[in-house]
Amino acid sequence: MTTPLRLESGEYTAEEILDALESGRRILLTIELLGSLQEISLRYDGDIYYCDTPTRLHKHREKAEMHACIERMGYGRSESGST
Repeated sequence: MTTPLRLESGEYTAEEILDALESGRRILLTIELLGSLQEISLRYDGDIYYCDTPTRLHKHREKAEMHACIERMGYGRSESGST
Protein backbone atom coordinates (compact mmCIF):
# COMPACT_ATOMS: atom_id res chain seq x y z
CA MET A 1 0.00 0.00 0.00
CA THR A 2 1.21 3.51 -0.84
CA THR A 3 2.16 5.91 1.93
CA PRO A 4 -0.65 8.46 2.49
CA LEU A 5 -0.06 11.97 1.22
CA ARG A 6 -0.15 14.37 4.19
CA LEU A 7 -1.40 17.87 3.43
CA GLU A 8 -2.65 20.95 5.22
CA SER A 9 -5.91 22.53 4.17
CA GLY A 10 -5.30 24.83 1.18
CA GLU A 11 -1.93 23.36 0.26
CA TYR A 12 -3.21 21.80 -3.01
CA THR A 13 -6.03 22.85 -5.34
CA ALA A 14 -9.15 20.69 -5.54
CA GLU A 15 -7.96 19.43 -8.94
CA GLU A 16 -4.54 18.47 -7.55
CA ILE A 17 -6.24 16.62 -4.68
CA LEU A 18 -8.47 14.75 -7.13
CA ASP A 19 -5.46 13.87 -9.33
CA ALA A 20 -3.68 12.39 -6.30
CA LEU A 21 -6.78 10.42 -5.28
CA GLU A 22 -7.27 9.06 -8.79
CA SER A 23 -3.63 7.96 -8.95
CA GLY A 24 -4.29 5.76 -5.92
CA ARG A 25 -3.06 8.02 -3.11
CA ARG A 26 -4.91 8.30 0.17
CA ILE A 27 -4.77 11.85 1.53
CA LEU A 28 -4.58 12.75 5.20
CA LEU A 29 -5.58 16.39 5.42
CA THR A 30 -5.06 18.56 8.51
CA ILE A 31 -7.80 21.14 8.99
CA GLU A 32 -8.76 23.57 11.71
CA LEU A 33 -12.16 22.77 13.16
CA LEU A 34 -13.66 24.66 16.11
CA GLY A 35 -10.27 26.00 17.15
CA SER A 36 -8.37 22.72 17.07
CA LEU A 37 -6.49 20.79 14.41
CA GLN A 38 -8.25 17.71 13.07
CA GLU A 39 -7.23 15.12 10.50
CA ILE A 40 -9.55 13.94 7.77
CA SER A 41 -8.99 11.18 5.26
CA LEU A 42 -9.78 11.45 1.55
CA ARG A 43 -9.69 8.36 -0.67
CA TYR A 44 -11.01 6.93 -3.90
CA ASP A 45 -11.65 3.25 -4.55
CA GLY A 46 -12.09 3.58 -8.32
CA ASP A 47 -15.85 3.95 -7.97
CA ILE A 48 -16.63 6.11 -4.92
CA TYR A 49 -14.82 9.10 -3.41
CA TYR A 50 -14.70 9.10 0.40
CA CYS A 51 -14.23 12.02 2.78
CA ASP A 52 -13.90 10.71 6.33
CA THR A 53 -14.16 13.54 8.89
CA PRO A 54 -14.16 13.29 12.71
CA THR A 55 -17.97 13.54 12.66
CA ARG A 56 -19.12 12.04 9.36
CA LEU A 57 -18.23 9.90 6.36
CA HIS A 58 -19.16 11.61 3.08
CA LYS A 59 -19.42 9.55 -0.11
CA HIS A 60 -19.52 10.91 -3.64
CA ARG A 61 -20.02 8.88 -6.82
CA GLU A 62 -19.11 11.66 -9.26
CA LYS A 63 -15.82 13.53 -9.58
CA ALA A 64 -17.71 16.83 -9.87
CA GLU A 65 -19.47 16.13 -6.55
CA MET A 66 -16.15 15.48 -4.80
CA HIS A 67 -14.63 18.59 -6.39
CA ALA A 68 -17.55 20.68 -5.09
CA CYS A 69 -17.20 19.13 -1.61
CA ILE A 70 -13.46 19.91 -1.49
CA GLU A 71 -14.14 23.51 -2.47
CA ARG A 72 -17.17 23.94 -0.19
CA MET A 73 -15.30 22.57 2.85
CA GLY A 74 -12.21 24.67 2.12
CA TYR A 75 -9.87 21.67 1.81
CA GLY A 76 -8.31 22.91 -1.41
CA ARG A 77 -6.64 26.15 -2.40
CA SER A 78 -8.60 28.36 -4.80
CA GLU A 79 -7.68 27.47 -8.39
CA SER A 80 -7.44 31.16 -9.27
CA GLY A 81 -5.56 32.05 -6.09
CA SER A 82 -2.33 30.18 -6.77
CA THR A 83 0.93 32.09 -6.42
